Amino acid sequence: MFTGIIEELGTVEALETRPAGARLKVRCAAVLPDMTIGGSIAVNGVCLTTVDRRPDSFSADLAPETLRRSNLGDLRAGSRVNLERPLSPAGRLDGHIVQGHVDSTGEFLSLEALGDDNWWLRIRVPAELDPFLVYKGSIAIDGISLTIAAIEGDALSVTIIPHTYRNTTLGTYRPGARVNIECDILAKHVEKLLRKLDLKTGLTVDKLQEQGY
Repeated sequence: MFTGIIEELGTVEALETRPAGARLKVRCAAVLPDMTIGGSIAVNGVCLTTVDRRPDSFSADLAPETLRRSNLGDLRAGSRVNLERPLSPAGRLDGHIVQGHVDSTGEFLSLEALGDDNWWLRIRVPAELDPFLVYKGSIAIDGISLTIAAIEGDALSVTIIPHTYRNTTLGTYRPGARVNIECDILAKHVEKLLRKLDLKTGLTVDKLQEQGY
């Protein structure tokens, strides 16, 4: 489990395509000291397993599903990536619960300056994610824990503070770029629960009691 608080910007050394999937090598420093083979690491919000660790880099394998559902297949040597280690049991949950299980990719639309190094980010999101998006709700964009500030049609907006702008990949994107989207896991559970309820007759106290509430 992750929190969406980015610890380091890594640099892609290589993305080696294989018959099924690929192997990603990332150069970094801050996340390496307690990294272990077989341990988890979030790269642009995607939970990956470390398969090789060197003094200045690590490697992870990308499954075909990962390449299909995320933007990791778009990476090239020199690309910057957001890195986060798993949450320690004794750590603080500073962002929100992020699993590293990307739901889909969104389209980077714009990043407009608001002044004092604050920014207004707009992302176009797939229609199937709309049920999980609410005003002031949490969302992870390329692994960054953010708060939805506006929803207009198929686009959502978030405010980017100076620290986030300086310490993540958001300032490197251009319109049309793909970004990884992970919706709030709590929203997904609630949406499934509501679909199971028969709401045609209206939601009443008796109906909730029948469902065990």
